[in-house]
Order: sequence, then structure tokens, then C-alpha cells
Amino acid sequence: MTHHHTPIRRALLSVSDKTGLVDLATALDAKGVELLSTGGTAKALRDAGLPVIDVAEVTGFPEMMDGRVKTLHPMVHGGLLAQRDNPEHRAAMEEHGIGPIDLLVVNLYPFEATVAAGADYDTCIENIDIGGPAMIRAAAKNAADVAVVVDVEDYAKLLGDMDQHNGATCAKFRKKLAQVAYARTAAYDAAVSSWMADALDLQTPRRRAVAGTLRQPLRYGENPHQSAAFYTDGSDRPGVATAVQHQGKALSYNNINDTDAAMELVAEFDPANGPACAIIKHANPSGVAQASTLLEAYQAAFNCDTVCPFGGIIALNQELDGETAAEIAKIFTEVVIAPSVSDEAKAVFAAKKNLRLLSTGGLPDVGAPGRTWRKVSGGYLVQDRDNGLIGADDLTVVTKRAPSVSEMADMLFAWKVVKHVKSNAIVYVKDGATVGIGAGQMSRVDSTRIAASKARDMAQVLGLDELPTVGSVVASDAFFPFADGLITAAEAGATAVIQPGGSMRDQEVIDAANEAGLAMVFTGMRHFKH
Repeated sequence: MTHHHTPIRRALLSVSDKTGLVDLATALDAKGVELLSTGGTAKALRDAGLPVIDVAEVTGFPEMMDGRVKTLHPMVHGGLLAQRDNPEHRAAMEEHGIGPIDLLVVNLYPFEATVAAGADYDTCIENIDIGGPAMIRAAAKNAADVAVVVDVEDYAKLLGDMDQHNGATCAKFRKKLAQVAYARTAAYDAAVSSWMADALDLQTPRRRAVAGTLRQPLRYGENPHQSAAFYTDGSDRPGVATAVQHQGKALSYNNINDTDAAMELVAEFDPANGPACAIIKHANPSGVAQASTLLEAYQAAFNCDTVCPFGGIIALNQELDGETAAEIAKIFTEVVIAPSVSDEAKAVFAAKKNLRLLSTGGLPDVGAPGRTWRKVSGGYLVQDRDNGLIGADDLTVVTKRAPSVSEMADMLFAWKVVKHVKSNAIVYVKDGATVGIGAGQMSRVDSTRIAASKARDMAQVLGLDELPTVGSVVASDAFFPFADGLITAAEAGATAVIQPGGSMRDQEVIDAANEAGLAMVFTGMRHFKH
């Protein structure tokens, strides 16, 4: 049987994050709650003039072994685990002088922060909290009688619940707190086990745990009949999870997915080499460009495909200025994301109520290690993030003609883009801007044809005298299995090709390139993105 309301008479507070602690303890003290505490928390409460009983007084044991053993004791765990309406439990409490603990407030030592600070293995091990999770799990198991709070944001809710129930908490609230508590200890152990796997260089540990914290519930998923939410993983990688939203409606599931794709792509372009802009639709780029000004980069990216940017996502690699914002504001855009946004740009967009404006505080490091997770039926596919970067020195020239300096620059640009286009992927680039993109086809030739056809559309819309692919370079995310894809690119006017190489028919493709007078380089690296 469950008590509906449990009056809180005795509370144990032990927190590493002291935010809101004194206010909470003061409110509890005013409600006549006896306060037990340990170490730094007890000191903070005493400094605030509150009456506190040390856990060492309750257990009769001093803190020992560098504080490793202070709360792991029957006086504490008996007080948390005893079922108040079980006569045998009550008798045991009386016999051994164990007082009930009705409320536990614990937040764990931030193990993740110790790791992030680059501490050595032994220091990290020392920073694994044992007593905290043990108490949290004990209190949560006994949620029929005990309230357990692990998040600062729940302090106010706890006091509110007590106010509503004459200094007691209600069973439903305690059950919710228990769920949060177990998720917290699970996330804590996930962080420890993931760190250990990395520290021991285990590529495929037998068990992998992953944890997330709710960032926002979403109205629905990819489609309106799918429920969805956005969770963060605790990493500080700049992007949609770290972004501040300055205006606009809440982000949708598809917005978040597409905005992530946009930010990861534009981050390939170091702002030191000039402003860059990527326009994304359905997680694929419709146009990407780097230029001497952000406005020119946006215009060049927009020109590649003037239809897709409507209702698309625009990502920039440096601060968004007013002039560029004014140009972007001419069409309907779902999301604009940049490392930062000028006041002028904010003022321009203020009139566009539905446009979501985000600033991330920085660009993600595209070369940094990391993992991606993908759900499949009955499991997960886990892999390293595709952080493979290729420079001019990594390329092998395989044709009689070597690429010119400008061809080489465009090929490296195209290679950065093709990595972010769904496979099979073909990208034409001229003068630091995409002029044709073919994505997600079952055959590479089809992607090549689509990219050339997009370039024809571009010529028509902009009234160009010749196809923008004339004098362009072409990138392929995987090798050309036959010469036909390369021949299609040459017919579109491409003069240079960048591709991984490694096909059985490489020689046939090289011969076709030589025959057409193309320069071709192999990267030795593939960039599939499914």
C-alpha cells in the first residue's frame, strides 16, 4: 500500500552544484524540516546560518578513505529504504535507532567535466561518485515514501508540491522524480563507461550506453502522425543543439535535421579563407559558395538553384551582417543559422515573424573525432563521424594533364561539398560555387545527369550564354565504376575531376579522361552519405 502524502520531516542534502541550495534549504528549514548534510554542502548551509546535522553524527562513523565512505551506511540507507507502513521495517528502525529520511537532494560530481578538463585516468576514476548514485537509487526505489531530487530545476516544483499538500509530497510527483533519478544515474554510468571505452581504445565494447537530456518536445516527427522530441548528448559541439534562437516559431523535427546538415557543411569552409554560405533543402545542399563577401557567397549559393531555397535552410560560416540579411529576407526561408548575428541583421529579420534565426556561438570542428548513431530494426549502427579531410598534398594526379591552380582550388571545394550530399553524389563547381548538384540516385550516371540538368536550369534562369558547367570541375563521392559518368561530365563541359579511385575499371576511366583532355585526381578516400 502507498501513502498518498508523505510529510517531509527529515532531509539529506549533498550537492556538488550549489545553485539554489541555500534558498531550498531555507524554505525547508522554515517548514520545520531537519537538515542532514555532508562536506561542502554542510559548510555552505552553516555559512548561511542554517542548522545542519553532519551525516557523520548520524552514522557514528567519520568520513574516511578520502571521503569515499561517508553515506554508505545502514543509518543512511535504512532511513531511505525503510517502508514506512511495513511493521517489520518500523520495528527494525526502532531497534537500531534508524531515523527515516523523507527527502534526498543530491546532484552528482560532474564526472563529464573532469574528463573534459583533460584529467588523467586515475584522476577521472577518483571523480566517479559512488555514494551519490547509491543514495539516489535507494531513494528512487522507495518512491512510495521518499522524494528524491537530482536536478536544480526541480527545487521549485518540490516546494510547490509541499505547499499544496501541507508539507508533504504526493505519490504521483514522487514517481516522476524517481524516473528522472534513474535516468540521471544511467546517464552518469553511460558517461563513465563511454570514457573508459575511449581511454582503453576499445573500438567495439560489448555494451554501449547512450544518454540524452530533453532539449525540447517537438509538435511531431518527420510526419504529423509521428510523435518526437529533441535530446542533447551533453557534448559542446557548436551547432543546432547549442544554438540560441532569436526569433521565429519553435523548430520542427525536419528543421533540426536540415539545420544540422547545413551547419556541418558550412563549417567545412574556414572563415579565414573567406565567407561561405550553404543552402539546404531536405538535408541536401541546393547551393554552396565561398566568396569575398557574405552577400556574394549567399548570392552565388542561391544562383545554383533558385527554386529550392524557398522554405530552405541557410547556414553561414561567419557573423551574419545586415546587408546579407536584407537579401535573404527577399524570399521565404525556414531557418537562418550562423555563428553570430549582428544587430542590423536581427532588425532586418524582426519583420519576418516566421523566420527562425539561430546563432551557435561558433563553428563545429569538422576534423574532430566523434560518433554517429543510426537506429535499425533491433539495434544501432555506430560509426566514427566522417571527419576525413583531404588537402592538395593528399591527391594523386592520374591523367597526363595536371590540374591548374584554379581547377585544384575548385576541386578541393567540390570535395568538401560532395561529402555532405546524399549518395550517389555528383557536384559541379566553378569559381568557388556549386553550379550543379546531383543527389541520392541509385546510379552514379543518373546523379551526373541530374547535376548537369540542374546546371542547364541555372543557365536558363540566369540567362547565361553558356552552361555554367563549362570550365567547371566535378566531384564524385565514390569511384566512377564505368567511364560513362565521366564522359557525361566531360560533355557538360567539366575540365577536371576529383574522385576516390579504386575501381576495377580505373584505367578505362583514366583513358577516357585523357582522351577528353581532362585533369583527374584520386583522393583514395570515399565519402558515402546515405
